Amino acid sequence: MEKVKQRWDITERWQYLFPILGVVLMVITAYIISRRLVHLFNLNNTWSEWVFTIAVGCTLYIVMLKVFLWCFKKLAHKWPVAQRWEMIAIFIVFAITGSISGKLAGPFTEFLGIQRENVSGWIFWTARIVLIFPIYQVLLILFGWLFGQFQFFWNFEKKMLKRMGLGFLIP
Repeated sequence: MEKVKQRWDITERWQYLFPILGVVLMVITAYIISRRLVHLFNLNNTWSEWVFTIAVGCTLYIVMLKVFLWCFKKLAHKWPVAQRWEMIAIFIVFAITGSISGKLAGPFTEFLGIQRENVSGWIFWTARIVLIFPIYQVLLILFGWLFGQFQFFWNFEKKMLKRMGLGFLIP
């Protein structure tokens, strides 16, 4: 535990939550992807189903871990955080926000009467992507606040909106 404490600049016990949560979320993600691949390769109800799931899940976990650690190293100089464990919190916020905004866009398009069955695929997916953008912006601030990273995400929002030419939306 001392290595984890030093690597992630952990000074309080509650800060262990973020590395633990990061590992748990990566395991869940690797499992979900491997189960989807089981269905894709039609390995359901076969003797190799769980062998495939465990092997692919472990491989995906290792690959994701290496990618995330590489990203942490690259972004450590760009993102102004006081302690390294905050990087994990920021990555978790991005992951949760992206997933939830993608899921919420479906009910919003249905509410607006835009469904795959009654409009062109181009219109449906364009509307869905356009709806994801404002949902994502609001959720990013909300989850940033919940994870104690409000200031980082508020500054991130302002910078992103200015770069997109929407800086007039910021008070």
